[in-house]
Amino acid sequence: GLEIAGKLIDSGAVDLVVVDSVAALVPRAEIDGDIGDSHVGLQARMMSQAMRKLGASINKTKTVAIFINQLREKVGVMFGNPETTPGGRALKFYASVRMDVRGNTQIKGTGDKKDQNVGKETKV
Repeated sequence: GLEIAGKLIDSGAVDLVVVDSVAALVPRAEIDGDIGDSHVGLQARMMSQAMRKLGASINKTKTVAIFINQLREKVGVMFGNPETTPGGRALKFYASVRMDVRGNTQIKGTGDKKDQNVGKETKV
């Protein structure tokens, strides 16, 4: 996970590191614990700690780090945006650029592939 990304960045051997997906990163305490154990805020704390540590290395080595995340729906939100991203606020705080990429319409093929989806327009 993030330890491997950190070692790659520290080594200076790579120019780009991609973490896909932040939502799938699991803190060690959650892996070691039992199903049903409460781990409220654990992923957010892990991301905050990791971003503090990785931020200095990224800056020093000039490595580009891309973190891909997912949108989740906040339960019971009546006003405002009900969408949120897992992992707390650290990524939002440390990010130089944030992009919201959403699928739009399907692109159909031509000729004998006219009934097949061959791509998707995306909105950035």
